[in-house]
Order: sequence, then structure tokens, then C-alpha cells
Amino acid sequence: MSSPATAPPAPNSLKRIVAASLIGTTIEWYDFFLYGSAAALVFNKLFFPGSDPLVGTLLSFLTYAVGFAARPIGALVFGHYGDRLGRKKLLVLSLLLMGGATFAIGLLPTHATIGTAAPVLLTVLRLVQGFALGGEWGGAVLLVSEHGDARRRGFWASWPQTGAPAGQLLATGVLSFLTAVLSDAAFGSWGWRIPFLLSGVLVLVGLWIRLSVDESPVFKEALARAEARKAADAGTVERMPLVAVLRHHWRDVLIAMGARMAENISYYVITAFILVYATTSAGVSRQTALNAVLIASAVHFAVIPAWGALSDRVGRRPVYLVGAVGIGLWMFPFFSLIDTGGFGNLILAVTVGLVLHGAMYAPQAAFFSEMFATRMRYSGASIGAQFASVAAGAPAPLIATALLADYGDSTPIALYVIAASLLTIVAVGVAKETRHRDLAEMDTAAEVADRAARTEDAGVL
Repeated sequence: MSSPATAPPAPNSLKRIVAASLIGTTIEWYDFFLYGSAAALVFNKLFFPGSDPLVGTLLSFLTYAVGFAARPIGALVFGHYGDRLGRKKLLVLSLLLMGGATFAIGLLPTHATIGTAAPVLLTVLRLVQGFALGGEWGGAVLLVSEHGDARRRGFWASWPQTGAPAGQLLATGVLSFLTAVLSDAAFGSWGWRIPFLLSGVLVLVGLWIRLSVDESPVFKEALARAEARKAADAGTVERMPLVAVLRHHWRDVLIAMGARMAENISYYVITAFILVYATTSAGVSRQTALNAVLIASAVHFAVIPAWGALSDRVGRRPVYLVGAVGIGLWMFPFFSLIDTGGFGNLILAVTVGLVLHGAMYAPQAAFFSEMFATRMRYSGASIGAQFASVAAGAPAPLIATALLADYGDSTPIALYVIAASLLTIVAVGVAKETRHRDLAEMDTAAEVADRAARTEDAGVL
């Protein structure tokens, strides 16, 4: 018998919840990746003019990395209130923040109009994007994970993960279309603004869908038990989620951070840095590079649910390790194929890379969710995921571009990704398998541990 907290909802209800999470994450990642693509293509000229082209790209990617710096802050804030107030409220707020910042970038004057204020304002809006995304991921995957049952949690929880390639697909597709129909002058003058302004429409659609779903039942039950404990003992003060995570789950946080290294670094090298490498070192046109990422992102979207379903059958760790090992082995062939300059080879390089990335990204949602109890799950999953992004995804395009500028060769970049793969292999290798864990039983165990800790603290005092 399943507990009430983990009994599977009606299929139509679960599909609506998955759709609400997916549309939100797609919009959030569309906004975030749109900036990354624009940073590689036009922001170096519009906001950082007067420097060497490669240096301008570095400065542009620096503002790109700033968004990652804000993600841990978003994880802390959204995680805290998401564990206290619920997932749904915070997901609505994250969508509004991200969409508003992206829309504002589309209206931003360039350096030619307002001088140095332009890159400053761009950086501020990028910080808002990062803050919002830091809170979005944890809430979106938890909303699905907590509605489903353990038997198919990996499959259903992987669908919000498809928001990343869907957002990449949407952002790259819009940019690819505009660069195809507009001249370079028109795109650099006003065409680049269109994808950012479209975000306003997408946010309205996302809010309409996201507001239609209910809070997760496992959170409602955990909140009710917490309120009952407070009523029974008026002197009880609930621990802050962050304190509980660091006290009981610090090892899981470190494992999650290590697991993200290869996944995060490889993704941004494959999808963002490639727009620099393919156009500057391999002599590939901007349109060709965008089209290759576009095609590969469609395949990425399709394979993520398949990897998630496989993790339900064989476990989260084996699937994750396939991706981590595979991406390390693929890096040298990846750059060798791009160096040929052929469109088919470029598609093959990016597609295989993203398929292997999907083996890490698909089980990640369920894997991280199953590490933490409900009243600290938003904080724990978000902190583990987003703090890693500061050391992984944030500097990845910047480091790769700097290595290319210093060495003029892809070998150091490949070794950089391989080192991240080794770190992820170690982290996942020491982790415990989680696919059979029952979320309600985890909550009971966590409450027992918390009472024991309170008793111990009281004894010390």
C-alpha cells in the first residue's frame, strides 16, 4: 500500500502538473539561454565595443557568468520560502522575475546610446535572471517528483528537465530564423531585441498554466504535521530549512554539487562556447553553428524522458555514470569533428554530446529530490544544484574562451571537461542509490532525527 503522500495522482492531473512545470522551465531556460547566445553573437559589439573581438566576447561572457553568481542566492531565498510556504507560490514569482528581466533587456539602450550605463544595466538584469533561475529549477522538479510515485518518478521528473533543451531549441530557433531573414546590420541594430520582447508573451502563457495546478500533496501533509507539532507544543520552533539541510544532509549536498560538475560544464561548452569556437577556429558561419545546435537540441529534448525512464528500471546512479564517463570520452572526438568544418560532422559532434549530457541531466531531478525530506527538499536540492553552477556552468564559456585565446587549440578545453567528468564520476560513485525511496517514509525518519537532535541540544544546554 502506498501512503497518502505518495499515492499516484490521476493520470490527467499528473500530466497537467508536468505541463505546468515544463512550460515554466522552458520559458525560464529560453530567457537564460537567449542571453547566452546573444552574448556570443552580438552583445560583444553592442555593449562592449572598441576592444579586440575575442576580448569583447570574454567581457560579454563575463556578464553571462554573473547570472550564475546570483543563482545560489536565488536557491537560498526560494528554497527557504518554498519549504515554508509551498512550491507553487515561489514558482509563479520566479517566472515573473525571469520574464520581466528578459523583456527589459529587449528594451535596453546600447553602449552607443547611453555609454557605460548600458553594460551596467545589462549586468543588473542578468543578476535578476540568475536569481530567478536559482529558485525555478528546484521548485519545478519537486512539484512533479512529489506528485508522482517512486515507480515512475524518474520518468515524470525528467520532463521539467526537458525545459532546458526546449528553451535552448526555442531561443536558438528564433535567433536562427532572424539571422536568416535579416541582414547583419538589421539584426545588430534592432533584430536582436525581438526574441527578448517575445518573452513577455511566453510568460503570460506560462502563468496561465502554472496557476491552474495545486500544491503537491506530500508538501501539504508535511506542513500539516509541522503545524500539529506546533499546536501540541507551543514552545516548538521549527528549524530553518537551511540549518536542517546542513546538519542532516551536508554529504548529500556535496554529492549533488559534484554530480553537477560534468553535466553543467559540458552543457555550456557544447551549446554556448561552440558558437565562438565553430565561428572563430573552424571557419563555420554563425548560421551553420546555430542550426547545428538547433537540431541537436531537438534530439536532446527527445532522449531526456527515455533516460529518465531507464533510471526507473536500473537506477539513477548507473544512468548518471554512463553520461559522465561518455562525455569525458567524447570531448576529443567532439572538437575533431568540429575542426573539419563540415555541417554533418558539426551536427554529429553536438548531438552525441547532448545525448550523453541527457544521461546525467534526466535522472538528476529525481536523484536530487530523493536525497532530502520534504520540509528541506526545496532548499537541499536547490543549494546542491545551484551552488555547483557557480564553479561549473558560470565560468565554463569564459574559461573555454580564455583557453582558446591563450593556446589557440581545443586540447586544453577538452582536458578541462574531462577533469570535470572525473569529479562527477567520483561524486556519483560514492552516492547511495535512491530510486526505491518513499518520500513519506523519508519524512518520518527526518522528523525522528530532528526530535533526537533537539533532545541532544537541550541536554547540552
